[in-house]
Amino acid sequence: MKILYVEDDPEAQAFVARALRESGSVVDTAGDGLTGLELAAAGAYDVLILDVKLPGIGGFELLRRLRRSGVEVPVLFLTAHGEVSDRIQGLELGADDYLGKPFALGELLARLRAVVRRHLRQPKDGVLQVGDLVIDADRHHVERAGKRIQLTPKEFQLLEYLALNAGYVVSRSMIAEKIWGHGFESYSNAIDVHVNNLRKKVDRGGGRKLIHTMKGLGYVLEERDGDSEG
Repeated sequence: MKILYVEDDPEAQAFVARALRESGSVVDTAGDGLTGLELAAAGAYDVLILDVKLPGIGGFELLRRLRRSGVEVPVLFLTAHGEVSDRIQGLELGADDYLGKPFALGELLARLRAVVRRHLRQPKDGVLQVGDLVIDADRHHVERAGKRIQLTPKEFQLLEYLALNAGYVVSRSMIAEKIWGHGFESYSNAIDVHVNNLRKKVDRGGGRKLIHTMKGLGYVLEERDGDSEG
């Protein structure tokens, strides 16, 4: 990944940038909003990491100007824990995800990869396909092997999110925030209930199982041999 990281705290910037580079990413950095805007507008980045509060112009204004100029690069915001208003505002401006400070580097990397995958997999015709499973996002229509599958709105959201990340594990916390929103507890059994309901509808009577549990990690949607409970 080629990443632009805009952060005004020199220590945080150096620490996170080094970790991202060690993970194999190419990282450019900026310490203020105007420099970040200039780099983002000129560079072909896979994803931007923006702090909300920056010298010059803040992260929100930076994103607003980028979107106004037609730059659609994925954006992940770093916000202070508990600042729900920041998160809502960022998402409304066109951010793809957010992460509260302090954060674990592993969580940051997982979210960055997920943001980039979703951006690359966004279907131009509104249709996602994994094996013989077809999801039409525009019509909220799902079928497998040509047979229609009826889903509740939450089940559809969950299946679409898994399909946008097909082949990659998504954690319970990512599912909780994406499907139920900030404040929803990732250990709630609602996630298990919805995943189990999806399994009954999507994998029942099918060939290969598509929905798999990765114990201690999360869930993955992919076509492979083996038990979906494994």
